[in-house]
Amino acid sequence: MANRPSSLTVDADAHVLEPPDLWEHYLDPAYRDRAIRVAVDAGGVEVLEVDGKPLQRSLGQLHKLGGYGIPLDRLESEAGRNYVGSAPAAGMDPAARLRWMDSQGIDVSILYPSLALFWETEVRDAMLADAYCRAYNRWILDFCRDSGGRLVPIAHISLGDIACAVRELERATANGARGVFVAPHTITRKPHGHPDHDPFFARAAALGIPVAIHPNLEPKPPMAAVHFDGMRGDIFYFVATSLFPVQAAFTTLFQYGTLEKFPSLQVVVLEAGAGWIGAWLDRLDAKFESVGRFDERVNVPPGELFRRQCFISCDPDERSVPAIVELVGVDRFFWASDYPHSEAKPGTMEDLAELCRRLPANARGELLGASAARLYGIGTGA
Repeated sequence: MANRPSSLTVDADAHVLEPPDLWEHYLDPAYRDRAIRVAVDAGGVEVLEVDGKPLQRSLGQLHKLGGYGIPLDRLESEAGRNYVGSAPAAGMDPAARLRWMDSQGIDVSILYPSLALFWETEVRDAMLADAYCRAYNRWILDFCRDSGGRLVPIAHISLGDIACAVRELERATANGARGVFVAPHTITRKPHGHPDHDPFFARAAALGIPVAIHPNLEPKPPMAAVHFDGMRGDIFYFVATSLFPVQAAFTTLFQYGTLEKFPSLQVVVLEAGAGWIGAWLDRLDAKFESVGRFDERVNVPPGELFRRQCFISCDPDERSVPAIVELVGVDRFFWASDYPHSEAKPGTMEDLAELCRRLPANARGELLGASAARLYGIGTGA
């Protein structure tokens, strides 16, 4: 593997299904009584319990995290489904995951959580948030440890307390995490590019650690819901509009000059599609020319910064990607499966093969895995 990173097929955003008792085992003893748990309410319905309180928006929804390949109408209607019962073996067991990857022709999977994407909207205690992150990060490092580098752990970082964020960035990456991710919102409500977050981004840049922005459960009310009444239970609408918070968080890094201040910082935009990035960079560059000159924090065109420091994942069935890869940069794109979540589309590898056929020749290997392999040091022993 070390001699052929350019030939690797790298899934840049896949998921694990954490064991329901992860935080009970991995959380620091001082916080153990506040562990995240999968509980059952009085009506026998599963719910995620965060700091002793049921997360109502998770009620009856946890089984959908592992519903890959099961039609959503069946997931909605079939009684008795639960989180563990709907989880494919490859979602929870590393050996089974490697076998599934072999069956799909995937060499390496870069792993993000599932349950851990729920809790950050409900927590305002920065120390507890940091403890929850540490627990997950310890577990994911153990999950990936014996995979021969084929399962790549990404650490969860909360920006609630920046000193804690820097410490956990250093600890997790020293122990094997190849990158970190943050939610598209912050528990302090400060924008990601705010100068208070500079120590975190500066340290990530100094260590050469990529920082990803990954969608998670949004704070109430969700960004897309505030524009209309009556949309809050509509799953298609919210899955489709889940790119908005990621797009907004990412754009703050241009507004505050974060990428300019830390030119070695590498940022990854995940699970928001990729077709929009060409039009968005055109818009940002146009506004840079028209009004950006009035803001002393913004000195370099956003398109130039993106091509130098940023990456974005696409869904393999995105038809617009071949039209924009050379405009944006052939080495700026990854592909991602979202496996084993219920919203992930089966037939990913067939879609990926078709996408590669439609790409310029110089972009095919980059999207398949070469760009991700370089960014995360996959196959280099880094």
